[in-house]
Amino acid sequence: MIEEKQKLHLISLGCAKNLVDSEILLGGLKHSQYDVIDEPDEADTIIVNTCGFLDIAREESVDTILQAAELKKSGIVKQLVVMGCLSERYPVELKEEIPEVDRFFGTNDHKQIASFLTGKEYSRDDPLFYRSLLTPSHYSYLKIAEGCDNGCSFCSIPIMRGLQKSRMLPEILDETSRLVDNGVKEIMIIAQDTTTYGWDLSKKVYLSDLIYAMDQMDNAPDWIRIHYAHPAHLSQRIIDALAVSNRVCRYIDMPIQHASDTLLKSMRRGLNQDGIRERIQKLKVAIPEIRIRTTLIVGYPGESEEDFKDLTDFVAEIKFDHLGVFTYSEEEGTIAADLEDNISRELKDERKAVIMDIQNNINYEKNSAMVGQIQKVIIDEVGENVAVGRTEFDSPEIDNIVRVNGKVNKGVFYNVKIDDFNEYELIGSV
Repeated sequence: MIEEKQKLHLISLGCAKNLVDSEILLGGLKHSQYDVIDEPDEADTIIVNTCGFLDIAREESVDTILQAAELKKSGIVKQLVVMGCLSERYPVELKEEIPEVDRFFGTNDHKQIASFLTGKEYSRDDPLFYRSLLTPSHYSYLKIAEGCDNGCSFCSIPIMRGLQKSRMLPEILDETSRLVDNGVKEIMIIAQDTTTYGWDLSKKVYLSDLIYAMDQMDNAPDWIRIHYAHPAHLSQRIIDALAVSNRVCRYIDMPIQHASDTLLKSMRRGLNQDGIRERIQKLKVAIPEIRIRTTLIVGYPGESEEDFKDLTDFVAEIKFDHLGVFTYSEEEGTIAADLEDNISRELKDERKAVIMDIQNNINYEKNSAMVGQIQKVIIDEVGENVAVGRTEFDSPEIDNIVRVNGKVNKGVFYNVKIDDFNEYELIGSV
């Protein structure tokens, strides 16, 4: 008699690093007695992988757990497991507030979670834990390190995920090879700070070493994309490696957080405005067509009108290709939590809107310059009448899309002529 498989639903919240954790766990469970399903109200077990960074993410995580807890209380779901950053940081408080949860686990407890769910023991390097991708099959995130040593004043990541622990280079290359063999064409390199990769290893290596090694693989991915590069650690050796690579996209995600010297010092970012400007200039000299994504924080404690003007002037001067803005959120246990959060929610939101208005005009100007060009585009989705893809200058889900007219297939590259545009998308035909 064949034992009927249990149904499992996994909800992954937060960043791409969390998504990779979810994929690793699913890789460990897919050969077990569980079938992974999309509908929570049809599941025997629900796993919630939580995010604990920023108040809005914590609220979303708690709300999601409470919704799953209601399904358990009603008898629909038999088992509820919570993992991730919020669970790592507040296990006692969550256990008291939401007793319906069967077990709480941290960010790296994949083996313990799998053992809890299946009743089997797993060894440290069990090949069972090869990832089961939650992204489309043609692109994947590749986490090269866990934790962070930077100690930025506003950030609780080191508290939740600990100090940096880089993966060994051969291990990363092995995973890259497996992903490419399984059809992945674009790999996005992620860590809390990719530019300090390898500094903590006994035999120190650098992000540049990883780029050269991936570039020279027999089955290298078509596109390699760099995320979360800290400007203070973006060395010339890394810039040179990006410039000569045949595989690395002419794109970098480099959060600068602010442009006021006073606030950058308080944030413990390691560079002032001139230092950030110098890094950007070095990138543009080495890679003239590079597109730069950045992230900013507005409403940090003590942000004066003059500080904010420094920021808006810098955004208008540099003309970043992609830009995201967060309003400051006090993180318990961080250095900035000791500062008086003296800026109202309304003013924070107003400043965010001002920055986004400036950026929208920049986006419009930059996208208009793309009309008439022919760009290599990878197709992410195919609908009845139109497909959606991206150029090498755009990362999935956060940057521009290209709406493509013509018959195309998902996960395939096409040359697309750009015919039209708006602030956030290009429109073209094969």
